[in-house]
Amino acid sequence: MTRPTSSDAAPAAPAWSAAWWLRLGQAVLFVGLLVLATALAAGRGASWPVVAASGAVLAVFAVGFAGHGRLGARGRAVWVAVLFAGVTWLILHAPEYLWVAFPLWLLAAAVLPLLGALLLTAVTLAAIVTALAMAGNDAPAAVLGPVIGALVALGIARGVLRFEHEAAEHRRLVGEVLVAQEATAAAQREAGVQAERARLAHDIHDTLAQGFSSVILLARAAGREPDAARTAALIERIEATASQNLADARRVVYALAPEETSAGGLAAPLRRLAGEAADAVGATASVTIDPDLPRLGTATEVALLRVAQGALANVRAHARPGRVAVELSRSGETVRLDVVDDGVGFDPTRLGAATLEGGYGLRALRERLVELGGGLAIESEPGGGTAVSAHLPLPGDALPSGQGTRP
Repeated sequence: MTRPTSSDAAPAAPAWSAAWWLRLGQAVLFVGLLVLATALAAGRGASWPVVAASGAVLAVFAVGFAGHGRLGARGRAVWVAVLFAGVTWLILHAPEYLWVAFPLWLLAAAVLPLLGALLLTAVTLAAIVTALAMAGNDAPAAVLGPVIGALVALGIARGVLRFEHEAAEHRRLVGEVLVAQEATAAAQREAGVQAERARLAHDIHDTLAQGFSSVILLARAAGREPDAARTAALIERIEATASQNLADARRVVYALAPEETSAGGLAAPLRRLAGEAADAVGATASVTIDPDLPRLGTATEVALLRVAQGALANVRAHARPGRVAVELSRSGETVRLDVVDDGVGFDPTRLGAATLEGGYGLRALRERLVELGGGLAIESEPGGGTAVSAHLPLPGDALPSGQGTRP
């Protein structure tokens, strides 16, 4: 499976980001103020070099704005410097161009490093103050107003850049989290596959392989036995061993794809498993199925069946009970499976991570149930029996009780 990269998993940056809107606003404001200033200057009788210089500045701005993404850092710096030179010349020759400096300050703060933007802004402020003094306006407000405007422009542009940087960093971190989650899920799936393979190998080795070996040895012994009565006894043992092997084979098949569950219920396999476990140890078994339990999904039924197989295999191997009880019930929006025996019990604090008998590791069972939104609990004490309880949420598409095939 191909591992995703952070660039694959990271959310894409929005097409119309804050920086995009800032650049668009700069363009509209710059062009609008430049055209308005040119119209006012021409109406006042400004010389043709002023009008021509205004048209040249407009052309330089349009070319640079259109090719902004292809200019590179040095190209953008040259572009902004040319604009500043042109606007500064216009300000010194026509005071109508004073307001064009504001969108130019926004542009410089957004495109240039902070020091470069401050230097060009200072040059423009000096030209503005000079132009106002030449026009006879040397009041303190004539200096304070442009300075405040420059600071506001720089603050807006740098704030937007900071916001864009934090948004990009957020997208990068989200991408890394998504990649880590996918890697964890892949590792869990791989661990589940390996656990399943180990369980099948354990089941086949402990049941089918040993049973077939016994059949072969008994058949060879029967072939060499001259006494007819003993031969008949060996054939009976072969039949009994083959029957047990058939039951074991069915148990392995149920673990893969239980045909009863696929036909619509856990009742039949639970009764069979409980009966086999009870018969093996000479105990009595009871199986209780909640009549109000809806039909369950295949994944839920298989997970619960495997819990029952593991718990009942443990009963057969260690518990030595007199009674085994299996209950499948509904509790609100949860389905519960309880396997309880009155056997010898054990100390749960000494239970290993994968020692639930029958080839079903306790850790693997818990992980399977957790993946489905459930959990597993084991309660026991020496001499006090054992209770294994599994719970899973009911599937969202579960059929109400009484609908569909019921066991």
